[in-house]
Amino acid sequence: KVSGTTLNNTVVADGCILLGDKIERSVIGIRSRIGKGTVMKMTYMMGADYYEDLNDVLELGNTQSPPPIGVGERCYIENAILDKNCRIGNNVRITGGKHLKDTDSACYTVRDGIVVIKKNVIIPNGTTIGI
Repeated sequence: KVSGTTLNNTVVADGCILLGDKIERSVIGIRSRIGKGTVMKMTYMMGADYYEDLNDVLELGNTQSPPPIGVGERCYIENAILDKNCRIGNNVRITGGKHLKDTDSACYTVRDGIVVIKKNVIIPNGTTIGI
């Protein structure tokens, strides 16, 4: 489902739920979910192994528990790879680029300016990576 999302030079796999504002020069993998107001540029999102139940998604989105699988609302993601089953909260900003040094942490790795969010990782609401 694509609802008001602008797609530019983007490949989208089956079963995606896209509510974001704009997706450019990206590949969006199977069963990916992208929330309202999100912008993604030059990103490879691997998708999800399974769908979460709608009731679980609504409950997770309204509490302090982990966000649902996928990318939340009002996020900005550029020059990134999102491995499978990532849970990225609302208002998250991930900006890769040549200005970043190679690094490795529990949640992400930076190589050659590309931020790689690791498999099954939870990125909390309001997190900023790479600025």
